Amino acid sequence: MKLHVLGAFAALALLAACSSNKPAETATSTGAAQTTPTGPVPGSEEDLVQNVGDRVFFAFNSSTLSDEAQSTLSKQAAWLQKYPNVRVQVAGNCDDRGTEEYNLALGQRRANASKDFLVAKGVDANRITTISYGKDRPTALGDNEQAWAQNRNTITAVQ
Repeated sequence: MKLHVLGAFAALALLAACSSNKPAETATSTGAAQTTPTGPVPGSEEDLVQNVGDRVFFAFNSSTLSDEAQSTLSKQAAWLQKYPNVRVQVAGNCDDRGTEEYNLALGQRRANASKDFLVAKGVDANRITTISYGKDRPTALGDNEQAWAQNRNTITAVQ
């Protein structure tokens, strides 16, 4: 009986020793160990967000791309060229000031400005759709300049 209990403890100890949070290793054809990467799947929404950035911001009442916005969109264009089968949607957004009609139109101008920049950088226009949400999908709540600035954006999402 003691031998069975001792054997069970030994088996548990072996299982515990094999358990780890390290990435899985597999052998390659040369016999070398290869670590399976962790993190976002290449070409996924998470990859875009974490490694490139999915949004650009605009000044009040403007659809003109700032230098910072152009830098982010340039990175998005390079990422899209790396993953030619990925399609995206660019959503234009506004802060909550102004009428619904005005903000829908401004959001569309912002989405078009971002799309046009990506196309000018070599991304096929057929891979990009646009939509305007106007002021209907705020990313930051509040009635102050900090919240309004966060809501004046375009967000690129993998489809």
